[in-house]
Amino acid sequence: MSCVGDHQKLQQSTLRIALILTRSIIQSLEGTAELTPEEKKAVHDLALSWDLPDVTEGNRKWLHERLLFHAVISRTGRQVKQLRKGLKDTMIWELLKERADIVPKIFPRNSEAALNSHSVIERILWPVMEDDEDEEECSLDDKCRVAGYLRNFIENATCTQLKALLKFWTGWELLPSELTLEIVNSDLPKSSTCFETLRLPAHYHDYQVFVTDLQACLNTTDTGFGLV
Repeated sequence: MSCVGDHQKLQQSTLRIALILTRSIIQSLEGTAELTPEEKKAVHDLALSWDLPDVTEGNRKWLHERLLFHAVISRTGRQVKQLRKGLKDTMIWELLKERADIVPKIFPRNSEAALNSHSVIERILWPVMEDDEDEEECSLDDKCRVAGYLRNFIENATCTQLKALLKFWTGWELLPSELTLEIVNSDLPKSSTCFETLRLPAHYHDYQVFVTDLQACLNTTDTGFGLV
């Protein structure tokens, strides 16, 4: 992996973590349960960073709505403006106005994605199954076992789960020509969406634990890459 690729992976992982934390902070304002000192500080820091007042008993519901609106609407609006500017700067906007017929090719609809287990599996570039003596490399047994866990997960996944897996793997829900899989020494599943590479930890020895961790990562797509 190049330095650029590592930097992009780090940025994506950091952003996902930040978005998960932001959602958790906003959710802490729901209901009427008293906030812990840690929760109050987290809300205070988030509100301050978005030019909003600190939480009080009187403004708790209002602040929850304002934080939620800013996270979902305001930030997304700025991203749409940036996308529009990028399309104009690269002259793609003019092309789309002249050639409306190519819009579906450049921006395919998620609803048109026909996903099934077989179509996903046949696109995967599986790890090279060689027994490497390098101590930093995963063993052949680890590669085979974890790759088998992923194959089993895909074969039994629902369409919704497959789309979430692709979104976590590549950044969107449409199948690319190739999906790269690596078995590595790490704590949790990670992805480098720019390189369409999924990296799974080699330490799993229980399929249910593997599924639990993988599903937890897939659930971050709702507040992770999909909102970048």
